[in-house]
Amino acid sequence: MKSFAYVRPSSVEEATAAFASLPGARYLGGGTNLVDLMKLGVERPAALVDVGRLPLDTVEDLPDGSLRVGALVRNSDLAAHPAVRDRYPVLSQALLAGASGQLRNAATTGGNLLQRTRCPYFQDVTKPCNKREPGSGCGARDGVHRDHAVLGHSEACIATHPSDMAVALAALDARVELYGPEGARDVPAADFHRLPGDRPERDTEIRPGELITGVLLPGSTAGLPSLYRKARDRASYAFALASVAAVLEVADGVVARAGIAFGALAHRPWRAHTTEEALVGAAPTAAAFERAVDLELSAARPLRDNAYKVPLARSLALDVLGRLAEPARS
Repeated sequence: MKSFAYVRPSSVEEATAAFASLPGARYLGGGTNLVDLMKLGVERPAALVDVGRLPLDTVEDLPDGSLRVGALVRNSDLAAHPAVRDRYPVLSQALLAGASGQLRNAATTGGNLLQRTRCPYFQDVTKPCNKREPGSGCGARDGVHRDHAVLGHSEACIATHPSDMAVALAALDARVELYGPEGARDVPAADFHRLPGDRPERDTEIRPGELITGVLLPGSTAGLPSLYRKARDRASYAFALASVAAVLEVADGVVARAGIAFGALAHRPWRAHTTEEALVGAAPTAAAFERAVDLELSAARPLRDNAYKVPLARSLALDVLGRLAEPARS
């Protein structure tokens, strides 16, 4: 067993100061991913800064109609929150599609965003993996990659991001709130995670020492029709083969607003900007949906064993968009 230091700060400021003072530190929230990786030897922190008791566990209505979710709100609590179920149903659906009830009771909002890929080559320290050990190679490219990326991947990495919640946040135009050595800032959820490029070890745009303090759900997407669908190998406790989160507003017979994101197709939740641009101003017909989704997925570069993901994602997207448009059609 590798020894490590342990600190339990009482404020966000204390947490970031402790992190800065302890080389090789990691923040610990619910621990549902970090502790697993420590057991596997993938993560070997010199210190853990336990943020689990910081006052970041509430959901707060803001005057502008938005909803602030603290970074330590448990996934099960967030999925069941009345404001989320009523105003952002796609988020509740995505959370309930992830993991198991026991894990959702422990997992946090911030930790969900920071979970690392479930690529078996990343999790096996005997295998080459550029994400775990830069420059060692990508074992998945010529190995087992049925579950891996078809969009945005690089020669260095073909891993996918595992979160369901993050896909819904991307479609909702949510923002991730951060606090670090340079103070507070926020970034769009759709831009928080990175494509691999030649630096696959960097999962997110988070800066050294920064701590996720919350997620802001905007008032602009509150109450709009939204839906999440996920395809997986078994009915529960399985990561997605492909998933879709969508927000669709139809007014005066045309699409007034669209927010669409794919999950399990790329190194990050894939915001479907091409599809959205093609839909806004168009009638919500099956033909329009097919054209818009096909434009997005034409950028896919499937590998030897995962080409099935493209038609699977297409079918999910068309089903979700059709369901959301049905009330307007009738």
